[in-house]
Amino acid sequence: MSAADVEYRARHQTFWFVACLAVLVAQIVAEYMMGRVPICACGYVKLWEGGVNTSGNSQHLSDWYTPSHIIHGFLFYALGHLILRRKPLAARLLLALVIESGWELLENSPLIIDRYRTATIALDYYGDSILNSAMDTVFMCVGFFFAARAPVALTVAIAIFFEIFTGYMIRDNLTLNVVMLIWPVEAIKVWQGGA
Repeated sequence: MSAADVEYRARHQTFWFVACLAVLVAQIVAEYMMGRVPICACGYVKLWEGGVNTSGNSQHLSDWYTPSHIIHGFLFYALGHLILRRKPLAARLLLALVIESGWELLENSPLIIDRYRTATIALDYYGDSILNSAMDTVFMCVGFFFAARAPVALTVAIAIFFEIFTGYMIRDNLTLNVVMLIWPVEAIKVWQGGA
């Protein structure tokens, strides 16, 4: 490969990564325009919020739903690998970011917030802070890059571990979240409520 080819590839990769950064910035700006709070209303930022049914949930840098966003990264890497196989990794990351950012905007809309509050046990859920939502997207990127480097079997094993562990710890995980959002099951809701 010639020096000109190397330079072209580097510029091309830079373009894709700048586009990825632009998507994250657009997500943050859109959430600000939607009236989302920048950080927790408590006025401080924590690295980890361990309470699920607390006012700090979905407001800080990470929480019990962080593993779900890492799994998003695993899944979006697989999707990009399937449909954009010939494109550079950064182009596949852009696809993942568009999907994740779109979900974050939808998740923090009144439509989904109200759905969570009526169909799940998240009665006090009022949406994510902008910081938490942006970090959810960053954690998706962490999962994406991990899946790009790790063996498939290890990635699948970690996803299964995350689902079982969070299911055990908080009676919720990505799978249950999706089920309860799309097709609520009363027995799951009762179990999640601690009965």
